[in-house]
Amino acid sequence: MACLLETPIRMSVLSEVTASSRHYVDRLFDPDPQKVLQGVIDMKNAVIGNNKQKANLIVLGAVPSLFIKPLPFRLLYLLQQEASSTELKTECAVVLGSLAMGTENNVKSLLDCHIIPALLQGLLSPDLKFIEACLRCLRTILTSAVTPEELLYTDATVIPHLMALLSRSRYTQEYICQIFSHCCKGPDHQTILFNHGAVQNIAHLLTSLSYKVRMQALKCFSVLAFENPQVSMTLVNVLVDGELLPQIFVKMLQRDKPIEMQLTAAKCLTYMCRAGAIRTDDGCIVLKTLPCLVRMCSKERLLEERVEGAETLAYLIEPDVELQRIASVTDHLIAMLADYFKYPSSVSAITDIKRLDHDLKHAHELRQAAFKLYASLGANDEDIRKKIIETENMMDRIVTGLSESSVKVRLAAVRCLHSLSRSVQQLRTSFQDHAVWKPLMKVLQNAPDEILVVASSMLCNLLLEFSPSKEPILESGAVELLCGLTQSENPALRVNGIWALMNMAFQAEQKIKADILRSLSTEQLFRLLSDSDLNVLMKTLGLLRNLLSTRPHIDKIMSTHGKQIMQAVTLILEGEHNIEVKEQTLCILANIADGTTAKELIMTNDDILQKIKYYMGHSHVKLQLAAMFCISNLIWNEEEGEIGSQERQDKLRDMGIVDILHKLSQSPDSNLCDKAKMALQQYLA
Repeated sequence: MACLLETPIRMSVLSEVTASSRHYVDRLFDPDPQKVLQGVIDMKNAVIGNNKQKANLIVLGAVPSLFIKPLPFRLLYLLQQEASSTELKTECAVVLGSLAMGTENNVKSLLDCHIIPALLQGLLSPDLKFIEACLRCLRTILTSAVTPEELLYTDATVIPHLMALLSRSRYTQEYICQIFSHCCKGPDHQTILFNHGAVQNIAHLLTSLSYKVRMQALKCFSVLAFENPQVSMTLVNVLVDGELLPQIFVKMLQRDKPIEMQLTAAKCLTYMCRAGAIRTDDGCIVLKTLPCLVRMCSKERLLEERVEGAETLAYLIEPDVELQRIASVTDHLIAMLADYFKYPSSVSAITDIKRLDHDLKHAHELRQAAFKLYASLGANDEDIRKKIIETENMMDRIVTGLSESSVKVRLAAVRCLHSLSRSVQQLRTSFQDHAVWKPLMKVLQNAPDEILVVASSMLCNLLLEFSPSKEPILESGAVELLCGLTQSENPALRVNGIWALMNMAFQAEQKIKADILRSLSTEQLFRLLSDSDLNVLMKTLGLLRNLLSTRPHIDKIMSTHGKQIMQAVTLILEGEHNIEVKEQTLCILANIADGTTAKELIMTNDDILQKIKYYMGHSHVKLQLAAMFCISNLIWNEEEGEIGSQERQDKLRDMGIVDILHKLSQSPDSNLCDKAKMALQQYLA
């Protein structure tokens, strides 16, 4: 029955395969070695540039097939046989490499028959031509999108052997460097290559007579240095023919060098700078790398070059305000980037279908790159933000970007908007004029975490007290949304959720504070106060501090949630927390002590009073000051609650607080000294 099912499938495939294709495969089984060799050579000539012929041969069983029962995988068999001549093995490797250059399905088929171990075994041969053919095939397979990079690192002996082969020829140098640059993904791979001498073995290749070798070596250094201080600090001190590597990279930035080389050298210097190996004010960055990357953004460059230039420049200047200022006034960069949004050109104006396809392909990438660079440019400087927003239709373009189909473009647009939202002036003007909060709230309803993190961070800015967007955001259900974020497994989303709630609660009406407490729930509040992420804990304390402000609000909240809040305060003051956490907690107590009736919750809690006393005598001035605020509010002779100010003062005197105040009034810290003297005056009032 199985045969009956299998035969029609096989015949339907083979019916499309030409007799000549079958002829190529049949010759691989000839008993005459010379005829087999000639058959492989003829097969090589037949498949060059012919993807259909490549697919036919794979189906026929020259290599594995998904459609028929496996025949002997002849090419690999011949490649691995000791009886095969070196010439035959070499030609087999060449044909396999050619097949791999077809479609991704071809590569998958080759991977299924374990081609990589067979090729790696071939690298042990003493014959250079065979080694080069194996490396060329390996390069093609390992640089395919369907091949897992980890396959290069499975056998620990492979990397050192590849390092040893670097010296054999310019082809081994080119292919091995290309393999390394493609398969180096992340710090683990960087460490493996670095520990096996990649820097020392590849550095001298930068002066090779072969342009391809120089380029592949350069690409290796760019991936090795990316976000890697160890590699970058090593590179900065490497000498090649008496020149330091950074000097060699700078020479490669020159205008007479190929654009690919300029861009890759700029990447190397950018990554070394971001990793801390080169100062941001170094001439090679300010006078060479930055101008080179700005040049890459100009209209004269190819679209893909403009994308790469803008993204690399965005990364270079992202943390440094001075580089941002320099870039913003270099070659009219801000205006130049506006052109990135004009692709694809009007369809009616394009008669060349290939050009239209090219423009469409790169349009998303161009917008993404422009948004990224605008985000970096406007990260710190108010004047730069103003220039960006005043660029033609910029706010409309960003708002449109928030609803793009491409996740990468949406993320870049949100980052750009987030950068611009740091401006108080723009929050009050442009952001309000374009009702930016509406599309942002839409983004927050349903987006991947990477977008949610940036969008929620931006929402924190829109919820600041002076932002006109705050009220409409509140009315659109933001409280529930943000409380939901605090329950996320992603720490960054929890931080942003609670941070936004903290901003929302600042100088808010009682109703808003009540809504926050109701939506958040005391159970969730306790979970956040015991969160392992310090930022979450600090923002939660900040939220509590903002909720407990204004006396009527303090008394109202403490009347309904006082027991739980006091319990939380106790747990934090008793826990192993840093100075900042305990300072915030004592400030919350100071706010409670400022309430009219809420004071009683402190005055009737001897444990809390003893803790305040303890922190008055702490070695850290910040904690002493925070504890002093608590005492000052408790003894303040003003409105009377159930426990009058005199009774509170007497109780605190009996605890020894006055003695501590006298001692603190002699403190070398002027602020602490003044607060202690002011508190003592209340006892004399």
